[in-house]
Amino acid sequence: MNSRASLLFVLHAHLPFVNHPASSSFLEENWFFEAVAETYVPLIRMFERLAADHIRPGITLSVSPTLGAMFENEELKEKLFSYLESRLEILGKEKIRLKKEKKVLKALAMYERLYLDSLDLLHANGGSLIIPLRALQRAGQIEIITTSATHAVLPLLIRKEAVRAQVAVAATDYESRFGIKPKGFWLPECAYEPSLNAYLRMAGFKYSFAESHSIDGMSDKAVFGVFSSYRSPNGMNFFIRDSFSSAEVWSARNGYPGNPAYREFYRDLGFDADLDYIRPYLGEGGTRHPLGIKYYRITDSSKDLSGRDYYDPDKAMAQVEKDAADYVRRRIEQAAAVSMPGREPLIVNCYDAELFGHWWFEGPAFLENVIRRIRKERLPLRFVTPSEYQAAYPQPPELVPGVSSWGEKGYFEPWVNPSNDWIYRNLFSVTDKMIDAANFFKTRHLMPLQRRGLNQAAREVLLAQSSDWAFLIYIGSHAAYAKRRFAEHVNSAAELLEKSIQNNINEQELLKLELKNNIFPNMDFRLFSSPARY
Repeated sequence: MNSRASLLFVLHAHLPFVNHPASSSFLEENWFFEAVAETYVPLIRMFERLAADHIRPGITLSVSPTLGAMFENEELKEKLFSYLESRLEILGKEKIRLKKEKKVLKALAMYERLYLDSLDLLHANGGSLIIPLRALQRAGQIEIITTSATHAVLPLLIRKEAVRAQVAVAATDYESRFGIKPKGFWLPECAYEPSLNAYLRMAGFKYSFAESHSIDGMSDKAVFGVFSSYRSPNGMNFFIRDSFSSAEVWSARNGYPGNPAYREFYRDLGFDADLDYIRPYLGEGGTRHPLGIKYYRITDSSKDLSGRDYYDPDKAMAQVEKDAADYVRRRIEQAAAVSMPGREPLIVNCYDAELFGHWWFEGPAFLENVIRRIRKERLPLRFVTPSEYQAAYPQPPELVPGVSSWGEKGYFEPWVNPSNDWIYRNLFSVTDKMIDAANFFKTRHLMPLQRRGLNQAAREVLLAQSSDWAFLIYIGSHAAYAKRRFAEHVNSAAELLEKSIQNNINEQELLKLELKNNIFPNMDFRLFSSPARY
């Protein structure tokens, strides 16, 4: 029986790289704007509040290189300011339109605070969210890790050169952005297979994460189950996600987010309001889409969306307190049932960061309440970062996790199935061409335009490898956009490689691509070359 336990919370913040400089308002860029206002700013503010009250959050935040690039993209910053200001403009009109609807006024005030807070934080940091995140990490309040360059599902890349490029670019990108070498690596979709250990260690990473079923059937080696870290023979540490306690938080059906008091995600002003009234806020296409302003609570999820009651922020926050208390109680009971002589059990919870605020609007408040409750009530729980746990227990048991992911059915089906498996023959073909070109040109003298073309081809290949395109096709959300993006990256890479070989690159066309897909400014195409053989 244990009197104390450590909690390790990992929030994985990721969005695919979306940048359309030729468009003043592109629908898919709203993914970024919504996540900033509803997830990233609320989380940063929560970390800052806790730190100001001398309560260390101890959260681990994974920031994908593509999301980091969007944080630093100047044109996206300008569009983000316009998005936030437009939401405040809508709210001003809504105050007039709904002035007699007293049940909605609290929600209107809540949204106004939400968007003003984002503007305040952005203005204070020159439009950058990297600045406050870097400051929080330097102060020891949180630990920031990274993931593969474009969130590729690494076991599906086949070619070792492609895996190495994804991991190496991520390490370099992190160091340039946060000023230190990264320690931790989030495997996209928690997708693991043992050969990845070598590439992670080669790039300098010290730890990563795996799913709970990755240690099934290994009771002789996984002596502490999911409640400890493990180390591979080459020194790579793995933290094992506890799927049981994680599900209590993320599951909309059986977890906290499905409570009737919480905000309904799918009923939105963008679908409820008169089309002419909201047309100025729908962008160039003018088609209906979510505006982020939602007035209803989940109520009874068995009914259709028209049967929802109005959302009450005060009642939702009262429910947050109950759910936070319940979560803490369950973790204490869970830890007490674990026998681990000589060490505290470790409970690892991993989530997409966007669950907290975007999908589950009350999520940041829940997490803050959990952290404050532990401190206030002096409970036998503490939040730790992976580095702190490693320092406390530097010699974990040796084990190599099994093939796994946190996707549906536990392996790779969401990213390889009849709806999307056609992408891989195209992806593998252009990846092979990239590797061949890197091998051919890596020791040759290149004209400046050739080198630029090869570097841009490498960016296009990396972007084509993103897990997001296959997943969006699979779930049928923005599938046409995903197919188009995938095709654009594959075709652009193939054309650039061919013209680089011919030394016949059109500089104007190349410049357009460099401006649009302006990710990884220090890209070196030679990362795709094969290891030398002696």
